[in-house]
Amino acid sequence: MEKSASAPAVRSLALDALRGFAILTMILSGRVPFGVLPGWMYHVQVPPPAHKFNPDIPGISWVDLVFPFFLFSMGAAFPFALNSRIKEGKISGSLILQILKRGLLLAFFAVVIQHVRPTVLSKSPDAVTYLFSLLAFIFMFLIFWRTPSSWGKNASLTLRIAGYAGIAVMLYLIKYPDGSGFKLTRYDIIILVLAHMVVFGALIWIWTRDNIMARAGILLLIFAIRLSSPVTGSWLNDALALQPGGWLFNVNFLKYLFIVIPGTMAGDIIYRHYKNNPAEGSASAPGKLNIINLALLSFSFTLICLVGLYTRNVFLTLLLTLLNGGIMYLVIKSDEYFSKSYIKALFTPGMFFLIFGLLLEPFEGGIKKDHSTMSYYMVTSGLAVFMITGFTMITDYLKKPGWLKLLIDNGQNPMLAYAGGTNLLTPLAGLLFIDSFLSGFLNTPWLGVLKGILLTLLLAYMVRIFTHYKIYWRT
Repeated sequence: MEKSASAPAVRSLALDALRGFAILTMILSGRVPFGVLPGWMYHVQVPPPAHKFNPDIPGISWVDLVFPFFLFSMGAAFPFALNSRIKEGKISGSLILQILKRGLLLAFFAVVIQHVRPTVLSKSPDAVTYLFSLLAFIFMFLIFWRTPSSWGKNASLTLRIAGYAGIAVMLYLIKYPDGSGFKLTRYDIIILVLAHMVVFGALIWIWTRDNIMARAGILLLIFAIRLSSPVTGSWLNDALALQPGGWLFNVNFLKYLFIVIPGTMAGDIIYRHYKNNPAEGSASAPGKLNIINLALLSFSFTLICLVGLYTRNVFLTLLLTLLNGGIMYLVIKSDEYFSKSYIKALFTPGMFFLIFGLLLEPFEGGIKKDHSTMSYYMVTSGLAVFMITGFTMITDYLKKPGWLKLLIDNGQNPMLAYAGGTNLLTPLAGLLFIDSFLSGFLNTPWLGVLKGILLTLLLAYMVRIFTHYKIYWRT
């Protein structure tokens, strides 16, 4: 959500880094060679070589973390984006309207981006296809660009109208390989889920911002609905089958509140720290060795869970998680600075989500992204907390935000990075023969992964240039 010019500069670089990590790994996952690598390089429930969906396969891979990490960072950002807009504790009608408008704008983006991707426009994209996709990117740029305040409202409005008009003409003229034209049912499901979460997640946070128990109660109510809804013939099952809004409102998408709401809980802790800037512990700075240890221990949770849950050593994963958490707790307690810091406050919900998720692992047939399970929501929420903690050690305590600059810049411009992956990078790589050049010698499965990494890095640096010059897309 855009900030007003007078809004205080309250920002967590670690949260930006998590968002950037999520968006770039999401783009990378789409550039992994299809069907020829080990199963942990793909969504676990869509294994190689055929990639046929099998909801009975339990486990998660790194690819299964990117979307929940992005959802969690979205929830954690609500306190930063909305607190400055709530004046004297009062919720204005304009704020609610702004949230609804943001949801509709994301829904619009979900439809447009899916219609203008090169691989959707043609089964074998050529130069014309790439140019068409680039033109669509330019029109989207005009719509979503957060123009400088010095330009005035009229200039901004004129650009947006031009962008909307250009997109409208393109969608009217497009014909797809199956002979069809524009269809509202052709949309990017990831962005449409985000649109739902923006509206419902933000409204839930607003009305429970001073009552964490009420927010936890909402989670329990949603959990109760989840437990009861599969009962065939029940009124709840019938009610959830209704889709009064069609594609625009899908009740099933609300399950991702199990990630967004925990994100808001962590976001409250992080926001209060940066807003109040409390004096943490003693006047002395934390020990550098403890900072490094906490960073390593924080990132270790993700490695332990990925390896353990993929190989189905669930009990061992739980034991190693408890051991890692115990060591981390001792490090925090041993340092007077950290023992009174917000890092300790983050540790508690992080461990709760993670252990709760691992204890739920046998429920619903094991942890899965598709169809997503309660274990999946809780485990990924816990891992997201510790990823933020690890990034915080680097940005705030080691004072090395430059190490994460690429992630931070992309995390501050996520819409541009997401659209750029398909409608900027792919067309440019095709038109400038970058893709074919790299394919000439990066032609084995693992070298194909290297090619994907190089192209993703190319996009990341392009987005970094935009961010450096303060050219942002509205989010």
